[in-house]
Amino acid sequence: MAESEKMTINMNVVDLGKVDLLVEQGFYSNRTDFIRTAIRSQLEAHSDEVKEIVIRKSYVVGVVRYGRKELEKLRDSRTKIDVKVVGLLVFAEDVDAELVKQTVASAQIRGVLKANAEVKLAIQAL
Repeated sequence: MAESEKMTINMNVVDLGKVDLLVEQGFYSNRTDFIRTAIRSQLEAHSDEVKEIVIRKSYVVGVVRYGRKELEKLRDSRTKIDVKVVGLLVFAEDVDAELVKQTVASAQIRGVLKANAEVKLAIQAL
């Protein structure tokens, strides 16, 4: 299973009561099961829109990982990349902020960025 991220939501007490009622009646195993099911349902309902946006805006869907050697090749060829990810963007631990500045022109992450603190700051500054 793919790596997951924790999120927190606020619900009004009436909606929360309705969720609890459905859980109590066995429709869902717990609140989290209800929320995951609701999210998946909405993502499925909007799947055509998501696909169109991904194609139009040239996003990569899934996990994208950049290591030091790959970025050094880009730097040496004087190439800068535009990174657009829906999912998880990972920069290896041996990648430093200076190398990112030299190789990444822009970054749009719809999901999670995994990198050391200095690289995260460099990405945010783009």
